[in-house]
Amino acid sequence: MKAIAARRHHRFAPVVLLALALLTTGVLYAAFTPGPAQAASAPTQDDLTAGNNLFRANCATCHGMNAQGRPGVAPSLIGVGAAAVDFQVSTGRMPLMNQGAQAPAKPVIFTEEQIRQMAAWVASLGPGPAVPAPEEVDPAKGDAAQGMELFRTNCAMCHGAVGQGGALTNGKYAPNLGKASPTTIYEAMVTGPQSMPVFNNATITPQEKRDIIAYLQAQKAGSPGGVTLGSIGPVSEGLWAWLLGIGALIGAAVWIGAKSS
Repeated sequence: MKAIAARRHHRFAPVVLLALALLTTGVLYAAFTPGPAQAASAPTQDDLTAGNNLFRANCATCHGMNAQGRPGVAPSLIGVGAAAVDFQVSTGRMPLMNQGAQAPAKPVIFTEEQIRQMAAWVASLGPGPAVPAPEEVDPAKGDAAQGMELFRTNCAMCHGAVGQGGALTNGKYAPNLGKASPTTIYEAMVTGPQSMPVFNNATITPQEKRDIIAYLQAQKAGSPGGVTLGSIGPVSEGLWAWLLGIGALIGAAVWIGAKSS
């Protein structure tokens, strides 16, 4: 007992106790704190084989049997990543029905599993943006007010102040984002489809992407005033103010003139 008591008062005893306390705290924290959501499981060889077969049956006519692309017809898909495939196929833009200024969104013809398999096969050809995890596109983790500033700085010149879309040159257009899912919005930012530039994490950080998604999702609640006026910003609002305001003033002036005469 005397030996134990003597060790308790040893000069290194506090250091040992502190180390044990920190170790215990770390183990308990790791055991009981939920970890981040895991990314989608790695594709199996069966997935890659199925994805390759689907690609050859539906995409190879334009993109080539090995996704190398065809000059003047379709670009190479080597290195575009899974996100680009998921965006294009899950919105129905691909397979393309006919050549035009821009690929329009249309009904999807593949199942989610088939899209995942094709995306996995294309991703195996070269590194590129992956399909985002749910927490990366969660609007609840974004700041809609900050997203508004970011959207109006980087996106509104094409998509409009609240994402209603707009015309571009040579028959192209920025699509309406009112029905776009958070995942689709994120994938568009990191892959730059059609005429859209690529906004990588150095240009718009992952948190800022969530902020933009939060802002666009907030627009689905409708206009606080009850009338959207097309949701195209100050143009329609100024027009109505002019027609109603100036019209009312002219009408009042005519009425006063008529009464005075």
